[in-house]
Amino acid sequence: MLGTIVNKEVVNAEIQKLGLQDLGKATIREIVMLVNNIEKVSNTKFVHLELGEPGLSSPEIGINGEIEALKNGVASSYPMIGGTDILKDEASKFIKNFINIDISPESCVPTVGSMQGAYAAFLLCSNLDTKKDTALFIDPGFPVQKQQFMVMQHKYESFDVYNFRGEALRAKIESYLSKGNINSIIYSNPNNPSWICFTEDELKIIGELANKYDVVVIEDLAYFAMDFRRDLYHPGKPPYQVSVANYTDNYVLLISASKIFSYAGQRIAIVAISDKLYNRSYPNLLKRFGSEKFGYTFVLRIIYVLSSGASHSAQYGMAAMMKAANNGNFNFVEVTKEYANRAKKMKQLFLNAGFKIVYDKDIDKDIADGFYFTVYYPGLSGGELIKELLCYGISAISLDTTGSLRSEGIRICVSQVKPDIMNILEERLKQI
Repeated sequence: MLGTIVNKEVVNAEIQKLGLQDLGKATIREIVMLVNNIEKVSNTKFVHLELGEPGLSSPEIGINGEIEALKNGVASSYPMIGGTDILKDEASKFIKNFINIDISPESCVPTVGSMQGAYAAFLLCSNLDTKKDTALFIDPGFPVQKQQFMVMQHKYESFDVYNFRGEALRAKIESYLSKGNINSIIYSNPNNPSWICFTEDELKIIGELANKYDVVVIEDLAYFAMDFRRDLYHPGKPPYQVSVANYTDNYVLLISASKIFSYAGQRIAIVAISDKLYNRSYPNLLKRFGSEKFGYTFVLRIIYVLSSGASHSAQYGMAAMMKAANNGNFNFVEVTKEYANRAKKMKQLFLNAGFKIVYDKDIDKDIADGFYFTVYYPGLSGGELIKELLCYGISAISLDTTGSLRSEGIRICVSQVKPDIMNILEERLKQI
């Protein structure tokens, strides 16, 4: 690789300052810090492909809903731990309209982003049964979720799903569940970082196995309705966002406002728990938390001590956006299709520069264009590739941190690449 725009000595010096031994193992936030430091020292503006942050404006609907709530005085009062009635009601309708699943408002709980919702769900599921002390990640996945397990000092296992699609998924998952120590199955759909999308048949397999072995499925829907190969905005009409909730009652859905509504800064999400699971009792929860019901423990034993509830005004903002979507007045899917447009262009730029797509197929179809895609450069490991790209003013994260077996790959996030940045990216890739 020739024609770098950042001196390699500068890059090496900043890597050493942070004590990063292998960029392939660096966390997202470590890469962000490294890049920020290099930008300052080199006076070079980077093309940021590392952080999955929305690149679209927040909807006025949400902002106005939140402003109105603030003017009405919600800032001076604590929200109910289980959430405001208006958000719980609209979340229940939203799930019915866009997944076609019935969940009562009581079982829809706002959290401080899906990060908090996931942490609470992981903590809860890890204590349902003393014999089931391990979670199972279907990878690749969001790296920080494993870091959450590290903080809790709870166990997990994982496997890269790419070679186990379709019916092959059943035997692979069952090889773990049959041990008797798995309490939950965790995955994102669409997937971060590979952008594979589980089919109805695959979700049915997961649901059937969850029933057979009595484990909880934690389905991260951070990129809700972003499989743009189908138009998923038809409130109350098919096609719907696919979900394991169609095949088991042992589920927890994570629905974040961050990406689907470009509302990341307000840290607001919904954790939707099946009514049956919400009201189910577990003797070990009584020993561990002093309450035996799943939903009660989630809200009043875990969410309560983590944050005392989600931001009062942000709940009204999310409720306003969900209400507008439910009523057919806010096509959030059409808005987020911009990510697919960017991904299509960016993939071609990388291919033209000699890169290859890592996760290129969704079973027998090409991977959809969306929020992420994955690439590699022949002859380089993921860590080596990240280091080289830093010298060209481009930043990304390695697939190593996502549980992927493809250690040569990196994740590309398209969200921050607006038209002017797209031109810069094209020029820099041409220098490689």
